[in-house]
Amino acid sequence: MKSEIVTVFTPTYNRAHTLPRTYESLIKQSNKSFKWLIIDDGSTDNTKELVESWMRQDNGFKIKYIYKENGGMHTAHNVAYRNIDTELNVCIDSDDCLATDAINKVILKWSEVKNKGYAGIIGLDADLNTGHIIGTGFDEELSETTVSGYYNRGGSGDKKLVYRTEIINKYPEYPVFDDEKYYSLSYKYLLIDQDYKLATLNEILCNVEYQSDGSSMNMIKQYYKNPKGFANWRLVRMKYDETLKRKFIDCVHYVSSSKLAGNKDYIKESPNKLLTIISIPMGYVLFRFVKCKAYQKQIV
Repeated sequence: MKSEIVTVFTPTYNRAHTLPRTYESLIKQSNKSFKWLIIDDGSTDNTKELVESWMRQDNGFKIKYIYKENGGMHTAHNVAYRNIDTELNVCIDSDDCLATDAINKVILKWSEVKNKGYAGIIGLDADLNTGHIIGTGFDEELSETTVSGYYNRGGSGDKKLVYRTEIINKYPEYPVFDDEKYYSLSYKYLLIDQDYKLATLNEILCNVEYQSDGSSMNMIKQYYKNPKGFANWRLVRMKYDETLKRKFIDCVHYVSSSKLAGNKDYIKESPNKLLTIISIPMGYVLFRFVKCKAYQKQIV
C-alpha cells in the first residue's frame, strides 16, 4: 500500500478559475506519494463543488477538503498544519503549479538529507509564463541555509519551502488579530531559522503567477487594513535582527503600524525603546504616506 510522504496544501479563496491548473500539475506528477489538502478560506464561488468532483475521480492521490470562515492566508496555514500527518509538507498556492517531477525531486533529496538534522528543503520558484527563476538561484557551494540567512546574503525572489511537519508544528501558530486578515507567513520561518537549517535543492519546484488581487500585489492595502498584525511582526523581527540598519527599518515600520492601529503604548511595548523613539519622525512620515495611498486607492 502506498505511503504518502508529502502533503501539498493549498489555501484558496475564490480561486475556482485558477485551481484547475494546480490540480492538473498534481495529476502530472510521476511520483504520487503525496496528499493534497485544500483549505477553503471562505470561498463564495464554486470551489467546493469543483474539489468534490475531483475527489470522486481516480487521480492517484488522496484529496482532503476543509472549509473555514474567511480569515486570511495565515489562518488557512494554521488550519493546514493542524491537519497534516505526513513527514513533509509544502504550500502550493491556488494560482500556482507544481513543476514537472517536483514531488519526486523532493523525495529523492529528502532521502539524502533527512538524517542530517534539517528542518526541510528550500527549492526554487519560477515564473509560470516565462519559466525564468524568480530572483536568484543557489550557488553551487551553498548546500544549506536558513531562509533569513539566504536573503541576508543577497539572495532574492520567492523560494519554495518544504518543511518537516514535526518541526513546523513545534513553533507557535500565526497570531490572529480581531478584524484583521493578514499576518506575514515569514513569522514561522524566522522562528525555525533560530534552531534549524534547510537543505538547498537547486531545482524548480513550483511555477508561480502573481494575481492582481493577491496579497503580494496589494501590500499597501494589507499594511493599512492590518496594522496590529504588521506591528506585532515588526516586534518579532526586532528580536532577531542582525544589523542596526535592519533593526532601525523595523522600528520605523513598527512606529507607523502602531500609529495606524491607534496604539499609544507602542514605545513601552517595544524591546528597543530608544531606537523606537529615534524612529518616530520617519515612522510618522511612513504613517502619513500609507494613509495618503489608502485614500488614493479608496481603501479607507
